[in-house]
Amino acid sequence: MGRYATEFAGTFFLVLTIGLSTVQDIAQASLAIGAVLMVMVYMGGHISGAHYNPAISVTMVVRGRMERRELLPYVAAQILGAAVAAITVRALTGEFLAVAPAPGISPLAALVAEVLFTFALSLVILNVATSPRTEGNSYYGLAIGFTVMAGVLAVGGISGAVFNPAVGTGPMLVALAGGGSLEVLWLYWVGPLAGALLAVPVYRLQHGPG
Repeated sequence: MGRYATEFAGTFFLVLTIGLSTVQDIAQASLAIGAVLMVMVYMGGHISGAHYNPAISVTMVVRGRMERRELLPYVAAQILGAAVAAITVRALTGEFLAVAPAPGISPLAALVAEVLFTFALSLVILNVATSPRTEGNSYYGLAIGFTVMAGVLAVGGISGAVFNPAVGTGPMLVALAGGGSLEVLWLYWVGPLAGALLAVPVYRLQHGPG
């Protein structure tokens, strides 16, 4: 149960930070999001692997770093953590956390943005957290957090910079209570999963089988 509690907690604080910083329109939102992911990765890396993201959990199954039977419990804990965080944002601010592409952005542009930066995130994670060549390093959390921060800065104004099906799903489910919609939810599953899975063969090309 410790692994699932860790995935819940890490995803909760990631989505809570995303929600509070974006709802309040904080200028340094990207820094806050990257920083909280970094510290949560350090918090839970030695317990659950600190995925906090269904796309990363799928990647770890494909990579052979997690058993398939663990996938659904991980994803459930992540989505639950995201949903509880979205409820907390609503309770603290009176507003729902909106997850959607920027106005005027085509679904294709949003999808490509999600694929590209989830690919980058997954490739970084594979290299800093699963490669024998970097085993035991102390910078893995910093690398992961900075990748997300860069992605938020680069494509936040395009796709919303989600890179994570849990971050898309939890808040959208909660926002249904306020008249929200699941119309664009597919973007935040298809894009991140495609990007994450594309990173696996590239990692293997970098390092060879194993």
